Amino acid sequence: MESLGAKLKAVRESKGCSYEQVGRDTNIAVRYLEALEAENFAVFPGEPYVLGFLRNYGDYLGLDVQELLSLYRAFKIQEQPVPVDQLLQSPPRFPKIIPVMLIILLVLGGAGGGVYFFMNRPGTPPAAVSVRPVTEYTLNSDFLEQRLYRGDSVLVPFGEDQYKLTLANLGDIVTIAAPNDQIRLDLSQTVSVDMDDNGSPELQITLMDFAKNESGAGALLRFELAGAVPVSLSQAPQEAAVSTAPAAPPAGVVFPSSPSAFPFTLQVSFQGYCMFRYEILFERDRQDRNEQYYQRGNEVNIQAQNGIRIWASNAQAAKLQVIGGGRTVPLELGGAGEVVVADVRWVRDEENRYRLVLARLEQ
Repeated sequence: MESLGAKLKAVRESKGCSYEQVGRDTNIAVRYLEALEAENFAVFPGEPYVLGFLRNYGDYLGLDVQELLSLYRAFKIQEQPVPVDQLLQSPPRFPKIIPVMLIILLVLGGAGGGVYFFMNRPGTPPAAVSVRPVTEYTLNSDFLEQRLYRGDSVLVPFGEDQYKLTLANLGDIVTIAAPNDQIRLDLSQTVSVDMDDNGSPELQITLMDFAKNESGAGALLRFELAGAVPVSLSQAPQEAAVSTAPAAPPAGVVFPSSPSAFPFTLQVSFQGYCMFRYEILFERDRQDRNEQYYQRGNEVNIQAQNGIRIWASNAQAAKLQVIGGGRTVPLELGGAGEVVVADVRWVRDEENRYRLVLARLEQ
């Protein structure tokens, strides 16, 4: 039977097509075309990429895609013959019923012993329940970023006194008990706190992550003194840094400036075969991940509050645009046949405002 790689190569050469021509027409990198014909599948990031490129290449050459996939599976899964020494083993010296009877007797004996032990065992104290101790933190610098659980508190030095904030409740929202008030926060929300009631807030609190109605997951909170230099909500790669100049937005910035993060939709339209995967970021109640093959004409819409991580096996085949806040912004993900991993997420700039950025990640 003709091998998978030999079939692809023979048909390509019969059509007079070079690797470069096929790469331009299918958006598959030349190195992956060569690997398919050489049956060198180790160079691919994973099996989904192999299957996706194989479908695309086979369709381009006019071959039966299902036959190609069968050849690939036959290559990967080889049937192993039964060793000769097992075929030549002598039949058992004892009838099969004897081992079965021995097993039954052992089971019955074990069950009887267990019942006897249970009926005659001495009383045992109940297992100790592990209770997490309440923790108190102190804001010793311009900011503190800490995951708190119900009952935990943060002491904020203020003049000769200390301003105490206690995490009182984790439900649909987060409730923080302050000396003279209660502070309520939703995901990605920031509130300003006037500790001395002089009309000028001295502290900002941001709820960065929490799971609704799951008190055991706690809440990631950021406490920041007024005038401190803010940092991004997540560890953004260097290329996602945001300039403070009032000129045009730098590369990678989708929405240039907003006082708060708001929900957005990532719309992806596919121009050819592509394995595409996405994951919702910073939302504990939506940690879903979707992976699927798409072809020309398919479209997917992804809604998120804080960010989305995306993977694409063929960056040029996926056309992206972000919709939110009454705006629609197109995104360029990468070139033909390029495997890309990137985040579309909100970050905070030096002016304590939010920007939605596209940040490519190292693979």
